[in-house]
Amino acid sequence: MLERTHLEIIQTVDRVGTVTEAANELFLTQSAISHSIKKLEQQLGVKFWEKDGRRLRLTQAGQYLLDLAHRLLPQLENAESLMQDFAAGRRGTLRIGMECHPCYRWLLRVVDPFLKKWPLVDVDVRPEFQFGGIMALLNYDIDLLVTPDPQFKSELLFEPAFDYELVLVVSVDHHLSKKRFVKPDDLSTETLIAYPVSIERLDIYRQFLIPAGMSPQKHKTIETTDIMLQMVANNRGVTALPGWLVDQYKKQMNLRAIKIGKQGIQKQIFVGVRKTDAEIDYLKSFVRLSKNQ
Repeated sequence: MLERTHLEIIQTVDRVGTVTEAANELFLTQSAISHSIKKLEQQLGVKFWEKDGRRLRLTQAGQYLLDLAHRLLPQLENAESLMQDFAAGRRGTLRIGMECHPCYRWLLRVVDPFLKKWPLVDVDVRPEFQFGGIMALLNYDIDLLVTPDPQFKSELLFEPAFDYELVLVVSVDHHLSKKRFVKPDDLSTETLIAYPVSIERLDIYRQFLIPAGMSPQKHKTIETTDIMLQMVANNRGVTALPGWLVDQYKKQMNLRAIKIGKQGIQKQIFVGVRKTDAEIDYLKSFVRLSKNQ
Protein backbone atom coordinates (compact mmCIF):
# COMPACT_ATOMS: atom_id res chain seq x y z
CA MET A 1 0.00 0.00 0.00
CA LEU A 2 0.96 3.67 0.14
CA GLU A 3 4.43 4.20 1.62
CA ARG A 4 6.80 7.10 2.15
CA THR A 5 8.86 6.02 -0.87
CA HIS A 6 5.86 6.56 -3.13
CA LEU A 7 5.45 10.13 -1.89
CA GLU A 8 9.16 10.84 -2.40
CA ILE A 9 8.97 9.47 -5.96
CA ILE A 10 5.86 11.52 -6.81
CA GLN A 11 7.42 14.68 -5.39
CA THR A 12 10.77 14.21 -7.12
CA VAL A 13 9.35 13.28 -10.54
CA ASP A 14 7.08 16.32 -10.41
CA ARG A 15 10.04 18.57 -9.61
CA VAL A 16 12.56 17.21 -12.14
CA GLY A 17 10.08 16.12 -14.83
CA THR A 18 11.29 12.66 -15.81
CA VAL A 19 11.74 9.25 -14.23
CA THR A 20 15.37 9.19 -15.39
CA GLU A 21 16.29 12.36 -13.51
CA ALA A 22 14.25 11.28 -10.48
CA ALA A 23 16.07 7.95 -10.39
CA ASN A 24 19.43 9.72 -10.34
CA GLU A 25 18.36 12.01 -7.53
CA LEU A 26 16.80 9.25 -5.41
CA PHE A 27 19.66 6.78 -6.08
CA LEU A 28 17.21 4.26 -7.53
CA THR A 29 16.97 2.58 -10.91
CA GLN A 30 14.34 3.66 -13.43
CA SER A 31 12.85 0.18 -13.35
CA ALA A 32 12.57 0.30 -9.54
CA ILE A 33 10.66 3.58 -9.70
CA SER A 34 8.40 2.41 -12.52
CA HIS A 35 7.69 -0.92 -10.82
CA SER A 36 6.93 0.72 -7.47
CA ILE A 37 4.45 3.22 -8.92
CA LYS A 38 2.86 0.68 -11.30
CA LYS A 39 2.27 -1.72 -8.41
CA LEU A 40 0.64 1.04 -6.34
CA GLU A 41 -1.55 2.08 -9.30
CA GLN A 42 -2.74 -1.50 -9.68
CA GLN A 43 -3.49 -1.80 -5.95
CA LEU A 44 -5.46 1.46 -5.85
CA GLY A 45 -6.99 1.28 -9.32
CA VAL A 46 -5.87 4.77 -10.41
CA LYS A 47 -3.21 6.35 -12.61
CA PHE A 48 -0.84 8.96 -11.20
CA TRP A 49 0.83 10.17 -14.39
CA GLU A 50 0.09 10.82 -18.04
CA LYS A 51 2.76 11.33 -20.66
CA ASP A 52 3.12 14.89 -21.97
CA GLY A 53 5.85 14.67 -24.58
CA ARG A 54 9.03 13.61 -22.80
CA ARG A 55 7.74 14.75 -19.44
CA LEU A 56 5.09 13.32 -17.13
CA ARG A 57 1.96 15.20 -16.09
CA LEU A 58 0.14 14.36 -12.88
CA THR A 59 -3.45 13.15 -12.96
CA GLN A 60 -5.94 14.35 -10.35
CA ALA A 61 -5.00 11.37 -8.16
CA GLY A 62 -1.31 12.13 -8.65
CA GLN A 63 -1.84 15.77 -7.70
CA TYR A 64 -3.55 14.66 -4.50
CA LEU A 65 -0.53 12.50 -3.60
CA LEU A 66 1.81 15.39 -4.43
CA ASP A 67 -0.08 17.70 -2.07
CA LEU A 68 0.07 14.97 0.57
CA ALA A 69 3.82 14.61 0.03
CA HIS A 70 4.34 18.36 0.50
CA ARG A 71 2.52 18.15 3.84
CA LEU A 72 3.81 14.87 5.24
CA LEU A 73 7.44 14.59 4.13
CA PRO A 74 8.65 17.71 6.03
CA GLN A 75 6.92 16.39 9.15
CA LEU A 76 8.60 13.00 8.80
CA GLU A 77 12.00 14.63 8.22
CA ASN A 78 11.48 16.80 11.29
CA ALA A 79 10.53 13.77 13.39
CA GLU A 80 13.57 11.82 12.19
CA SER A 81 15.85 14.75 12.98
CA LEU A 82 14.44 14.96 16.49
CA MET A 83 14.86 11.22 17.03
CA GLN A 84 18.49 11.43 15.88
CA ASP A 85 19.06 14.27 18.33
CA PHE A 86 17.52 12.27 21.17
CA ALA A 87 19.60 9.21 20.26
CA ALA A 88 22.79 11.30 20.30
CA GLY A 89 21.93 12.86 23.66
CA ARG A 90 21.01 16.20 22.13
CA ARG A 91 17.64 17.89 22.56
CA GLY A 92 17.38 19.17 19.01
CA THR A 93 17.31 22.53 17.27
CA LEU A 94 14.76 25.27 17.86
CA ARG A 95 14.08 26.83 14.45
CA ILE A 96 12.69 30.35 14.85
CA GLY A 97 10.94 32.33 12.13
CA MET A 98 10.73 36.11 12.42
CA GLU A 99 7.95 38.27 10.98
CA CYS A 100 9.20 41.28 12.91
CA HIS A 101 12.24 43.10 11.52
CA PRO A 102 13.07 45.14 14.63
CA CYS A 103 12.58 42.16 16.97
CA TYR A 104 16.07 40.76 16.46
CA ARG A 105 17.42 42.92 19.27
CA TRP A 106 14.65 41.68 21.55
CA LEU A 107 15.33 38.10 20.45
CA LEU A 108 18.94 38.36 21.65
CA ARG A 109 17.67 39.05 25.16
CA VAL A 110 15.59 35.85 25.02
CA VAL A 111 18.14 33.62 23.32
CA ASP A 112 20.94 34.29 25.80
CA PRO A 113 19.14 32.94 28.91
CA PHE A 114 17.55 30.19 26.80
CA LEU A 115 20.93 28.86 25.63
CA LYS A 116 22.23 28.95 29.19
CA LYS A 117 19.22 27.02 30.45
CA TRP A 118 19.15 24.50 27.57
CA PRO A 119 22.79 23.69 26.66
CA LEU A 120 21.75 20.71 24.51
CA VAL A 121 19.38 22.74 22.30
CA ASP A 122 20.63 24.77 19.36
CA VAL A 123 18.86 27.88 18.04
CA ASP A 124 18.50 28.60 14.34
CA VAL A 125 16.83 31.83 13.18
CA ARG A 126 15.24 31.52 9.72
CA PRO A 127 14.93 35.01 8.17
CA GLU A 128 13.78 33.57 4.84
CA PHE A 129 10.33 33.06 6.35
CA GLN A 130 9.88 36.65 7.50
CA PHE A 131 7.07 37.19 4.99
CA GLY A 132 5.39 33.78 5.20
CA GLY A 133 5.85 32.62 8.74
CA ILE A 134 2.40 31.12 9.28
CA MET A 135 2.77 28.67 6.40
CA ALA A 136 6.36 27.92 7.43
CA LEU A 137 5.09 26.97 10.89
CA LEU A 138 2.27 24.85 9.50
CA ASN A 139 4.67 23.14 7.06
CA TYR A 140 7.24 22.29 9.77
CA ASP A 141 9.90 24.54 8.25
CA ILE A 142 10.16 26.33 11.60
CA ASP A 143 9.19 25.42 15.16
CA LEU A 144 8.34 28.84 16.55
CA LEU A 145 7.18 32.11 14.99
CA VAL A 146 7.66 35.64 16.33
CA THR A 147 5.05 37.93 14.77
CA PRO A 148 2.93 41.04 15.40
CA ASP A 149 0.20 39.59 13.17
CA PRO A 150 -0.91 36.16 14.43
CA GLN A 151 -3.44 34.10 12.50
CA PHE A 152 -5.42 32.07 14.98
CA LYS A 153 -5.70 28.73 13.21
CA SER A 154 -6.87 25.54 14.88
CA GLU A 155 -3.44 23.90 14.48
CA LEU A 156 -1.51 26.80 16.06
CA LEU A 157 -1.18 28.34 19.49
CA PHE A 158 -0.14 31.99 19.94
CA GLU A 159 0.92 33.58 23.23
CA PRO A 160 1.39 37.35 23.67
CA ALA A 161 5.03 38.08 24.51
CA PHE A 162 5.04 41.85 25.09
CA ASP A 163 3.14 45.06 24.38
CA TYR A 164 4.60 48.10 22.66
CA GLU A 165 3.59 51.36 21.03
CA LEU A 166 4.38 52.12 17.40
CA VAL A 167 5.80 55.65 17.17
CA LEU A 168 6.82 58.01 14.41
CA VAL A 169 10.58 58.64 14.35
CA VAL A 170 11.96 61.96 13.12
CA SER A 171 15.22 63.87 13.58
CA VAL A 172 15.32 66.35 16.49
CA ASP A 173 15.40 69.29 14.05
CA HIS A 174 12.56 68.01 11.85
CA HIS A 175 9.56 70.33 11.57
CA LEU A 176 7.33 67.66 13.18
CA SER A 177 9.62 67.09 16.17
CA LYS A 178 7.81 69.62 18.39
CA LYS A 179 4.43 67.94 17.98
CA ARG A 180 2.98 65.83 20.78
CA PHE A 181 1.27 63.61 18.20
CA VAL A 182 0.95 63.58 14.42
CA LYS A 183 -2.21 63.54 12.29
CA PRO A 184 -2.50 61.64 8.99
CA ASP A 185 -2.19 64.79 6.87
CA ASP A 186 1.12 65.62 8.61
CA LEU A 187 2.70 62.83 6.58
CA SER A 188 1.32 63.93 3.21
CA THR A 189 4.52 65.88 2.46
CA GLU A 190 6.94 63.34 3.95
CA THR A 191 9.05 60.45 2.69
CA LEU A 192 7.96 57.46 4.77
CA ILE A 193 10.72 54.87 5.18
CA ALA A 194 9.61 51.32 5.95
CA TYR A 195 10.77 47.72 5.88
CA PRO A 196 10.21 45.90 2.56
CA VAL A 197 6.83 44.38 3.32
CA SER A 198 3.49 45.02 1.63
CA ILE A 199 1.74 48.24 2.59
CA GLU A 200 -1.24 46.20 3.83
CA ARG A 201 0.97 44.76 6.58
CA LEU A 202 2.36 48.09 7.77
CA ASP A 203 0.37 49.36 10.75
CA ILE A 204 1.04 53.02 10.03
CA TYR A 205 -0.84 52.52 6.75
CA ARG A 206 -3.41 49.99 7.95
CA GLN A 207 -4.38 51.74 11.19
CA PHE A 208 -3.52 55.37 10.49
CA LEU A 209 -3.14 56.56 6.90
CA ILE A 210 -5.52 54.35 4.89
CA PRO A 211 -8.57 54.90 7.18
CA ALA A 212 -8.01 58.65 6.75
CA GLY A 213 -7.61 58.37 2.98
CA MET A 214 -4.09 59.76 3.20
CA SER A 215 -0.69 58.67 1.90
CA PRO A 216 2.86 59.99 2.27
CA GLN A 217 4.47 61.97 -0.52
CA LYS A 218 6.91 59.11 -1.07
CA HIS A 219 7.30 55.54 0.20
CA LYS A 220 10.84 54.19 0.50
CA THR A 221 11.89 50.72 1.67
CA ILE A 222 15.07 49.82 3.55
CA GLU A 223 15.93 46.39 4.95
CA THR A 224 18.23 47.40 7.82
CA THR A 225 17.08 49.23 10.95
CA ASP A 226 20.40 51.04 11.46
CA ILE A 227 20.47 52.40 7.90
CA MET A 228 16.82 53.37 8.17
CA LEU A 229 17.50 55.42 11.30
CA GLN A 230 20.62 57.01 9.78
CA MET A 231 18.41 58.22 6.94
CA VAL A 232 15.89 59.64 9.40
CA ALA A 233 18.62 61.32 11.50
CA ASN A 234 19.83 63.06 8.34
CA ASN A 235 16.34 64.29 7.42
CA ARG A 236 15.93 61.94 4.47
CA GLY A 237 12.53 60.83 5.70
CA VAL A 238 10.53 59.61 8.70
CA THR A 239 9.70 56.09 9.85
CA ALA A 240 7.46 54.18 12.24
CA LEU A 241 9.08 51.78 14.72
CA PRO A 242 8.39 50.25 18.14
CA GLY A 243 8.97 52.77 20.92
CA TRP A 244 11.22 50.39 22.87
CA LEU A 245 13.56 50.14 19.89
CA VAL A 246 13.69 53.88 19.29
CA ASP A 247 14.64 54.40 22.96
CA GLN A 248 17.87 52.50 22.29
CA TYR A 249 18.87 54.86 19.48
CA LYS A 250 17.38 58.29 20.01
CA LYS A 251 20.05 59.87 22.23
CA GLN A 252 23.07 58.75 20.21
CA MET A 253 21.43 59.60 16.88
CA ASN A 254 19.46 62.74 17.82
CA LEU A 255 16.06 61.23 17.10
CA ARG A 256 12.63 62.04 18.43
CA ALA A 257 9.71 59.65 18.93
CA ILE A 258 6.21 61.07 18.40
CA LYS A 259 2.84 59.48 19.13
CA ILE A 260 0.97 58.42 15.97
CA GLY A 261 -2.50 59.89 16.35
CA LYS A 262 -3.90 61.21 19.60
CA GLN A 263 -4.44 57.69 21.01
CA GLY A 264 -1.29 56.19 19.54
CA ILE A 265 -0.97 52.75 17.91
CA GLN A 266 -0.75 49.98 20.49
CA LYS A 267 0.64 46.62 19.37
CA GLN A 268 1.64 43.21 20.70
CA ILE A 269 4.30 40.72 19.70
CA PHE A 270 3.17 37.10 19.75
CA VAL A 271 5.09 33.84 19.88
CA GLY A 272 3.40 31.00 17.97
CA VAL A 273 3.95 27.22 18.00
CA ARG A 274 2.11 24.20 16.65
CA LYS A 275 -0.37 22.83 19.19
CA THR A 276 1.12 19.36 18.78
CA ASP A 277 4.48 20.74 19.98
CA ALA A 278 3.17 23.03 22.70
CA GLU A 279 4.16 20.67 25.54
CA ILE A 280 7.77 20.16 24.41
CA ASP A 281 9.70 21.34 27.45
CA TYR A 282 12.28 23.58 25.76
CA LEU A 283 9.61 25.17 23.55
CA LYS A 284 7.50 25.94 26.62
CA SER A 285 10.60 27.39 28.26
CA PHE A 286 11.30 29.69 25.30
CA VAL A 287 7.73 30.97 25.29
CA ARG A 288 7.94 31.60 29.03
CA LEU A 289 11.27 33.44 28.72
CA SER A 290 9.90 35.58 25.88
CA LYS A 291 7.36 37.07 28.27
CA ASN A 292 10.03 38.21 30.71
CA GLN A 293 12.18 40.28 28.33
